[in-house]
Amino acid sequence: MKRSLVLAAALAAALPFSALAHKAWLQPSQTVIAGEKPWITVDAAVSNDLFYFNHVPLRLDSLIITAPDGSVVQPQNASTGKFRSVFDVELTQQGTYRLASVSTGLSANWEENGAPKRWRGTPAAFASEVPKKAKKLQVTQSVNRIETFVTNGSPNDTALKPTRQGIEMVALGHPNDLVAGEPARFRVLVDGKPRAGLAFEVTRGGTRYRNAQDEIKVTSDKKGEFSITWPEAGMYWLETSSEDKKASLKQAKSRRLNYVATLEVLPQ
Repeated sequence: MKRSLVLAAALAAALPFSALAHKAWLQPSQTVIAGEKPWITVDAAVSNDLFYFNHVPLRLDSLIITAPDGSVVQPQNASTGKFRSVFDVELTQQGTYRLASVSTGLSANWEENGAPKRWRGTPAAFASEVPKKAKKLQVTQSVNRIETFVTNGSPNDTALKPTRQGIEMVALGHPNDLVAGEPARFRVLVDGKPRAGLAFEVTRGGTRYRNAQDEIKVTSDKKGEFSITWPEAGMYWLETSSEDKKASLKQAKSRRLNYVATLEVLPQ
């Protein structure tokens, strides 16, 4: 055991910072299912390893489940524990569901009595928790989307229509029709418009049980598109981020956009 801990520490020291960063995700029990009214269960967490619960739960306050007809449905049996949240969804409709945690907030940095101060919270709390005359105040808006997709029976794309807010990813095929060894093409949007030059990190789950992260790195082209050929079956985590000066909250001067998707790739 002692030797294993020493080896783990050595490996951690050798990994790049990005490999050690916490990763937020939603993981459904399965993404392709067929039945009259089948159920799925979904884990939601922020972790060091994919898809392993070892940091904190992903809160469900900002969860939006869009049904195949575009309506919003409620999660069932939702619970948040020490390391993960979990909820069930009854798939009463045929077609594709979009499950997403969508949030926006503010972060602030300033100087107080010569010491740096940091704050993170909601726009409503900003006025009462951040000094009005804070010295060297810098405020950033964050817009986050963490999502996954599940199809019952034949797929459709009603729930997949872009909301035109923050970063979104559109599959040029279908996000539940991914097969190992075959290429899949996507388009990335920022506020509904294709965005070139966004770098994606794509990582297969099970990172706890291998020494290398085995990331796939791709960048969107001038059309905002990129392609991935899946090396093997499994659950994959896709992440990208961007910054700009297009904050929609008056307190902020800049905006940070974050996007994460969990996709299941099936064997041939």
